[in-house]
Amino acid sequence: MKGLIFDLDGVIVDTARFHFLAWSKTAEELGYELTEEKNEELKGVSRIDSLKKILSWAGTTIEDEQFRKMTAEKNEDYLSYVDKMTTDDILPGVYDLIADLKAKGYPIALGSASKNAPRILKKTGMYEMFDAIVDGNSVSKAKPDPEVFLVAAEAIQVAPENCVVFEDSSAGVTAAKRAGMIAIGIGDQQVLGHADFVFPDLKEMSVNFIENLENKAK
Repeated sequence: MKGLIFDLDGVIVDTARFHFLAWSKTAEELGYELTEEKNEELKGVSRIDSLKKILSWAGTTIEDEQFRKMTAEKNEDYLSYVDKMTTDDILPGVYDLIADLKAKGYPIALGSASKNAPRILKKTGMYEMFDAIVDGNSVSKAKPDPEVFLVAAEAIQVAPENCVVFEDSSAGVTAAKRAGMIAIGIGDQQVLGHADFVFPDLKEMSVNFIENLENKAK
């Protein structure tokens, strides 16, 4: 049976807008205006690597102490939004799909760069839906490195080649492909065209689709 690994931001909940608001504030302090287009390049990327990218775009450098301070402040800003989350913040189609897949006996894992994943899942009532949660606290390498997905596959005891990853970021799709997994992009075809399949959202996904993937693999 296929193992299913879901990214968090942009797939299960839309916290991407929270990241954008928080990173925009950080960028403004550096004299740089973060656009939504540039923010796409930060999706699925760790906090440290995201700040490195913004510094590069801003054409500036900062001392290590200031770097740590800015990442901490960004996280505080982000969490101020997270703490207001409820079940209403689950993206359309997500809860029913995962509940149906779970009822069918599919092993389900979370594979996210977010260090706040457990907190978000508990706020939205999704925590108990996952057999394993692998987040930024569990791994040291950020996407597009495949580590988070490989660790998730191990946690649910499914071989990487038998895993399906649901991702909304280009870096996440690349990570899934590098792990030897089937990559299903959730979002824009132009951004996620290197995925094996692309759906606009999980409302368009069905258990039958996953079962057909499984049948083709047999």
